[in-house]
Order: sequence, then C-alpha cells, then structure tokens
Amino acid sequence: MVKSDRRPQAVPYEPHVGESRPYMRDIILGVNDGLVSVFLLIAGVVGGGLNREQIVLAAIAGGIAGAISMAAGEYLATRSQEEVFEREIQLEREHIEHHRNSEVDQLHAMFTEIGIAADDLENVVDAFSRDDEVLLNSMKVLEFGIVDTERRSPYTAMFLSGLLFLAGALPPTIPFLFGIGISAALAISTALTAVGLFAVGAAKTVVTRTHPIRSGLENLVIAGIGGFIAYYIGTLVEGAIG
Repeated sequence: MVKSDRRPQAVPYEPHVGESRPYMRDIILGVNDGLVSVFLLIAGVVGGGLNREQIVLAAIAGGIAGAISMAAGEYLATRSQEEVFEREIQLEREHIEHHRNSEVDQLHAMFTEIGIAADDLENVVDAFSRDDEVLLNSMKVLEFGIVDTERRSPYTAMFLSGLLFLAGALPPTIPFLFGIGISAALAISTALTAVGLFAVGAAKTVVTRTHPIRSGLENLVIAGIGGFIAYYIGTLVEGAIG
C-alpha cells in the first residue's frame, strides 16, 4: 500500500483580539444595558398610560441617568481594582526584598503545579528568580494574575461605558420623537431594540468565536422577557393608582 505524501493543511494563524480585549466587557455591557434599560423603562411607562411627551422625557432622563451611573460605576470599580493591584505589587516588592527565599519557594511550588518536569524545575525557577524585577513580574502573573497589557484604564472604561450606554438608549427612544401613535411607536421601538440586541449578541461572537445566531437570540430572549414583565407591571400600577 502506497502512503500518501499529502500532509494535513496547516491551521491558519489567527491573531488575538489585541488592545481592545480588556474593554470588551465595557463595550458589550454599555450598549446592551442602554438598549435593555431604556426599553424596559419605556415599556413600563407606556404600560402606565403616560403620554408621548412624558414618555420621551422619561426615556431621555433614564438614558442620561443610566449613562452617568454606568460611567461613574465603571470608573470607581476599575480605579479600585487598580489600587488593589498597586498595593499588592508594592507588598510583593517588600516580600522580595525582605523574604526572598520564601518568594522563591512559592515560585517553585507554582511551577510544580503548572506541570514543569522535575528535571527542568530547578533551572526554570533559577531563570525566573535570578533577577528581582523578573521575579516580581513572574509573581505578578502567577500569584495575582496581573498582566500589564490586560490592565484597564479607569478613564477609558468610564467613557466607553457611558457613551455606549447612550448609544444603546437611542434605538428604543427615537420612535417616540415623531408624531405617531404611542402603540405604533412602541412597536417600532420594540423592533429596533430587538435588532440592536440581536446585533450585539451576534457581534460579540467575533471575539468569542461562538455561534452568532444562538448568541443573538439569547440576548434577545432575555431582554424580551424583561420588556414583557415591565409593560405589564406598568399596566398593573396604572390600574392600581389610576
């Protein structure tokens, strides 16, 4: 039997996401939260019997308030995380200066857990602990999971979250800016929000490499259930106080 000389085709090299990777959470969450939050607010106040001007006012106020809240929350959370990282790194510097042998022992244990072969372990530990700065960088990654290229700027996170929340708030709001009936505006708002949610769910699969239709529908169904609940809660409240 003659063996074939054909080799399996090499898998093409696929680059990583790059510098935007640490901010994917802000990008997806900002748009998604703007779409969902403002649409649920609109559905609720429509169910509550507000007129078109009141609905627009509620949507604009909700959009601005939500954007400010998202921006402030992301800034404070990211800034706090960075302060924790900086304190941990400073403490690690002190440990290396005053308790170096203990840190090298930790490095030895971590490389053992990773699966470095026993015959190679001492050489690997020696290479990573020969210089204090290399030892510090090794401990940052292995002990704390801190990779400098993955750290997030509080200001970038703040602006992305706030601005993308506002962008997400536009589709459900725009139909109510025109002189059409509230029911028609709500139907268009629902359609635009649905398209936006599906698009966001599908778009994230460019990074996650998952199924775009399944991801888009998952995003859509979750928001759809919320919209249904918000509308009927608004109806019940309007009936109770009206």
